[in-house]
Amino acid sequence: MDFNEINLIVKYAHTISRLANQLKEVDDIPAELYEKYDVKRGLRDKNGKGVLCGLTEISEVTSWANIDGVRTPIHGILRYRGYDVKDLVANCEKENRFGFEETVYLLLFGQLPTADELENFKNMLADFRVLPRNFVRDVIMKQPCKDMMNMLARCVLNLYSYDPDPDNVMVSNVLRQSLQLIAEFPMIAVYSHRVYKYYNTNDGSMYIHKPIAEYSTAQNILHILRKDNSFTDLEAKVLDICLTLHADHGGGNASTFTTHLSTSTGTDTYSSVAASLGSLKGPLHGGANLMVCQMFENIKENLSDWSQPNVTDYVQKILDKKAFDRTGLIYGMGHAIYTLSDPRMEVLKEYAGRLAVEKGMEKEFELYNSVAAAAGKLIAEQKHINKPVTPNVDFYSGFVYSMLNLPQSLYTPLFAIARIAGWSAHRIEELTNGGKIIRPAYQCVQPARDYVPLKDRK
Repeated sequence: MDFNEINLIVKYAHTISRLANQLKEVDDIPAELYEKYDVKRGLRDKNGKGVLCGLTEISEVTSWANIDGVRTPIHGILRYRGYDVKDLVANCEKENRFGFEETVYLLLFGQLPTADELENFKNMLADFRVLPRNFVRDVIMKQPCKDMMNMLARCVLNLYSYDPDPDNVMVSNVLRQSLQLIAEFPMIAVYSHRVYKYYNTNDGSMYIHKPIAEYSTAQNILHILRKDNSFTDLEAKVLDICLTLHADHGGGNASTFTTHLSTSTGTDTYSSVAASLGSLKGPLHGGANLMVCQMFENIKENLSDWSQPNVTDYVQKILDKKAFDRTGLIYGMGHAIYTLSDPRMEVLKEYAGRLAVEKGMEKEFELYNSVAAAAGKLIAEQKHINKPVTPNVDFYSGFVYSMLNLPQSLYTPLFAIARIAGWSAHRIEELTNGGKIIRPAYQCVQPARDYVPLKDRK
């Protein structure tokens, strides 16, 4: 930002503030009108169930079952193309291999690959990891940005210019674009972080490591991020599991619905993905794990004794808006869909415990468990909820990333690196089955008014 831009911001600060206050009054819609018109705010009914607006075969989030004719909450299940994500993770561990690439194949093509199909697919992704010639110099290094999600979006939009057929929405072309983006996302995110850190911190070294073809996505992320390229097998396996768990989550989450919405307009792949990145960035969606980490930093700063009674007291202060960000929110607790448990959290919690042992961070892991136990009980009491309030995947993912010594600026981009697989699958599904622009209704509640000539206005 140059001097003139700063002067303009200062010049109009008071005017903009006054107009913003005016907007708050103009745009405030009485709450009773939402009841009157039976508006499903957030596209959810009063019980939190999403309004059905589409069909998908890609993934399913289950949290209820019909037991003896009664809708009953159950422990959450996440299925990719019909396969339980827990089984995907468990079998990859059993066979001592990485699973994210297999998950990507499954989401895109609807079936588990054979050994040969998986090997060919991984080789194709390895070839696509190479960014266009001079892209790092001309785009990533040209104007470093402190927010890696915005940088990802900017780079994605720039990739449009490097594509020989960017506006073609035939499935074959969109699949090619999707595979390239899936492969390129880790490179763009990590390179953007390294460049920003070099130009805007006291870190005086600049290194841009090339990916290794034989490495998995998780291995390459750690390889290109770390100065010495080193990582343990457990570190790479845990990161791989994080990517697998975040690869998709049904068609109704904010960023994936954005994919369906933008795709229905006929827009190009790069514009669609940039829109989804904007949705994912929000702290109520992909940015939640960063808020969890900041909350725990606050807890550790203000609590020297991590015994359960002390933890419970401090959690109560956060709920009472007397501590942390004073919103009354315990980040990483509860979920819009899951009732008794988030299956992704259950898997990640187990591996977080293993990694904590390797890193000598067992006490911090116990602190997370103590906060979860206290928050679940207190939130249920405060909101008079009769079902358990349990952590979601964001509660432990940030802790895992911190143990992997990943910079916080990459926490949400890591979500995007995984979720681009799901977005791609949903985009192709929308192109195949859509054919109609998505356009929900909004009821206008502004009464009609007669025009007032300029000279008569007060």
